[in-house]
Amino acid sequence: MIAVRLDTCEGALPLLARFVYSADHPYAVQADFFDGQTSLASWQFDRQMLAEGLRRPVGEGDVTFGPHEEVGGREFRIGLRNHADGAAGRAVLFADGGMVKEFLDRTYAVVGEGEEFLDLDKLLDEFLAR
Repeated sequence: MIAVRLDTCEGALPLLARFVYSADHPYAVQADFFDGQTSLASWQFDRQMLAEGLRRPVGEGDVTFGPHEEVGGREFRIGLRNHADGAAGRAVLFADGGMVKEFLDRTYAVVGEGEEFLDLDKLLDEFLAR
């Protein structure tokens, strides 16, 4: 779990984020955001984009990442926009950049950068079975 902070008009709200990576989906990182035991949202991020966001601002549209200099250390900025049910919502979260980098380093131990492989035949079989 990674501690994150949601910036709101009323101030900062502490949350937890669980980032999950699987070799079965080598390009994706699943991110689940929690307030205590309550799951608030789940997002799927591109692993390479997440890594690039540690060094420079990336993304446009619904997901953006970038480094953020904060007093006392370097943070990782996560910008999210949601258009579910016709209502637009926006969130800006901040996490410790070192913790995000440690998570990514563990993902590269599972599947190295540039070694991703997607079995399209298996994916197509799963899709057609639905």
